[in-house]
Amino acid sequence: MSSKPNQKPLNPRFSSGPCAKRPGYTIANLDQTLLGRSHRSSAGKARLKEAIIKTKEILGLPDGYLLGLVPGSDTGAFEMAMWNLLGARPVDIIYFESFGKTWADDITGQLKLDNVNIYKAPYGELPDLSLIKPDHDLVFTWNGTTSGVKVPNGNFISKNREGLVLCDATSAVFAMELPWEKLDAVTFSWQKVLGSEAAHGMLVLSPRAVQRLESYSPVWPLPKIFQLTKGGNLISDIFEGSTINTPSLLCLEDYLDALEWAETIGGLPALIKRSTENLKVVESFVENNKWINFLAADQTYRSNTSVCLTLDLEADRLKMLVSLMATEAVAYDIASYRDAPGGLRFWCGATVEKEDLILALEWLGWAYNQVSTG
Repeated sequence: MSSKPNQKPLNPRFSSGPCAKRPGYTIANLDQTLLGRSHRSSAGKARLKEAIIKTKEILGLPDGYLLGLVPGSDTGAFEMAMWNLLGARPVDIIYFESFGKTWADDITGQLKLDNVNIYKAPYGELPDLSLIKPDHDLVFTWNGTTSGVKVPNGNFISKNREGLVLCDATSAVFAMELPWEKLDAVTFSWQKVLGSEAAHGMLVLSPRAVQRLESYSPVWPLPKIFQLTKGGNLISDIFEGSTINTPSLLCLEDYLDALEWAETIGGLPALIKRSTENLKVVESFVENNKWINFLAADQTYRSNTSVCLTLDLEADRLKMLVSLMATEAVAYDIASYRDAPGGLRFWCGATVEKEDLILALEWLGWAYNQVSTG
C-alpha cells in the first residue's frame, strides 16, 4: 500500500504481555472498596475465592481439580509446580521457544535431574511429539508465546499415563481448548488472554498432582513462597483464597472485571472465537502480501494468540518499520521477542478487536512500502 491510511485503530496495543485491556475497559469501573484492607480479612478472602470460582467455571475445570492464586505470575507458578512435583520419575521435556527452554535449563541446571529427555525444535516448528513416554513426567508449553507455535491438541498425551503432565499454558488458557483431563499441573497469568494485570500466577492441580504432592518429598529445600504442603498434606487454603503472600487487591479487582466481561460475551467459546477470528484476519493479510509470512509455516500448529511473522526486510529496515508503526500510534510493541528470529509479533487474543487488527495491518502495508523503498 503506497497511500497512507486515513483511519487508525482505536486501541493500538498489540503487545504479547502485558496484553490489551478488554474493550470498553476503564479503571474507574473497578471496585475500590477493599483497597487498604487486608487480603486475609473475610471480605478479602471472599473476593479472592470469587476469582477462583469464576475462573474454574469459565474454563470448565473438571470436578476435583484445584485452582489457586500464587506469586510471580506464570513464571512463579510454573517454577512452583516443577520444584514441588518433579524428581519422582524420569522427565520428558518438549520445547520449541524460549520459555520452554528456560524450563529445560532449570530442570537440568537447577534441579539437576539426571534422567531427562529433551525434545526440541527450532522457532516455528514442533518436535516429534510421538517420542513422549507415558511412564515419564512431561513438561511443556502449550503455546509458544515467542514462536507463534502451539501444540495442535492433546492426542500425544496418553490416556493411560503414569507420569504427571506439567503444562505452561499462559498464552493458551482462555483462547484455546485444553484437554484438562490429560493435564495435571497447569499454570497461567492474568496478563495474557484476559488482559489483566501482571505479577499474579494461577496454578491448576489435578487429583493426581495432589497425590504426588502428598506422597513425595523433593530432596531439595523449598522456600516458603514455593511450599504447597505442610506435614505431608496439601495446604488446601491456598486453593480457597488464602494466598501464600500478599496479592494486590487492585489487580484482583482488575482480574474480576476481566472475568465478568468474559462471562457477558459468552464465556470460553466466545473468547476462543474472537481469537481465532483475529488469526484469520492475519492469515488473509499474509495470503495477499508476498513480502510477509508466518514463522509457523504449518497451519495445524499455528498460534491464534501470539502470532509471529517474518518479513522480507533487512534487520535495520525491520527496526525502522517497528518504530514507524509506533510513531504513527497504530501498533505498539510488535517486534519479535529478543531471542526469536527477527520479525513481528501481533497479539491476537480475545481482548484485541478484529477491526483494530484490520486497520493495523493496513498501516503495516503502508509502513512496509515506506521502509523498503526509502
